[in-house]
Amino acid sequence: MFERISPGVIYRAVLLAFGLVVVVLIFPTLASLILAVLIMVIIAIPLAAFADILQRWRVPRVIGALLGLLLALAALGGLIALLTPVFSHEINKFITELPKISNDFFHRIARLAGTSASHVSHQISHFVDNYKNHPSKLLGPIASVGKTVAGVVVLIIVILITALYTAIHPDPLVGGVVRLFPPRRRPQTRHVLSRLRTAYLGWLVGLIIGMVILGGLTYLGLLLVGLNFAAFFAIFTAIAMIVPYFGALLSSIVPILYALTFSPGKAILVAIVYIVAHQIESNMIEPLVIARAVKLHPAMVAVGVIAVERLFGIVGLIVAVPLMVTFKILLEELWVNQIEPSVPEGPEALIDETGEPLEPVPLPGAREQRRQ
Repeated sequence: MFERISPGVIYRAVLLAFGLVVVVLIFPTLASLILAVLIMVIIAIPLAAFADILQRWRVPRVIGALLGLLLALAALGGLIALLTPVFSHEINKFITELPKISNDFFHRIARLAGTSASHVSHQISHFVDNYKNHPSKLLGPIASVGKTVAGVVVLIIVILITALYTAIHPDPLVGGVVRLFPPRRRPQTRHVLSRLRTAYLGWLVGLIIGMVILGGLTYLGLLLVGLNFAAFFAIFTAIAMIVPYFGALLSSIVPILYALTFSPGKAILVAIVYIVAHQIESNMIEPLVIARAVKLHPAMVAVGVIAVERLFGIVGLIVAVPLMVTFKILLEELWVNQIEPSVPEGPEALIDETGEPLEPVPLPGAREQRRQ
């Protein structure tokens, strides 16, 4: 058996093993590069679309793309400026009420755990004092967070500049990708890129609309039940919508726990608010706006979010849906459509390759029915 193995097979096996080891070693860096490129493309697509619209009015693409980026940054800055007073007021109010909130929360937890509130408070205080008496334990995480924040800021600037240049001159980039494939595959490559562009743009527009509507519904619902910090919880819920399904679950835990410090009834009302708001978003907004562009099955989304988090980390959750859409479109175009011949429908179904009409095949039992 071993005598039949040629040296070429051994060499290919060794090269394959070596390649797998290299992929495993460089995968973290490769994953970061994939995420950065995908985020850049998602930002560049709406800028290019905005530049295309203005170009019809004889506005140069440079001005159109730059104007689109400035308008997006201005809208984001205006939203932050609008919400900052509300945030500062609620944060100050939260700091003032923190002792009372903590005391109420400890009592609730103690009742559920069957112990005393002082015991729960002592355990938490012991955990805090452990870091307070040994500040060196915090130096490492603080330094790491500082480096991460600086790296993120630099990365955001690089991504925005690259996205701007891509939106101004998209043809060289698209043409370069198309030329990587044989001439007979280039029309299909352009079709795949067009599908990806439509899906990314539809997801982004649907996400923005959904975040605004979901945040507004949550805010009005929390105000209706009389829960404090409604603006903070609503904005947190809107941002968490980026992560499908799991973001909705996580965004409801904190306000429900906070409402529990008042009464179980208020916690139930807050839970109802979140259930109603997310049901409206998932059954009305998502099918009308997002589902048309991405067309992902809910089960695939739920499993895909977990897979993306394991492969690309927490940052990958921001673009989890585009990653899944990319995988789905590539799978359809490169595999499914290749192994499934297109079956004509309508009048074309009764014509063969030579143009002659085909005789319809009778169903089982049809002849017996005719005889009867």
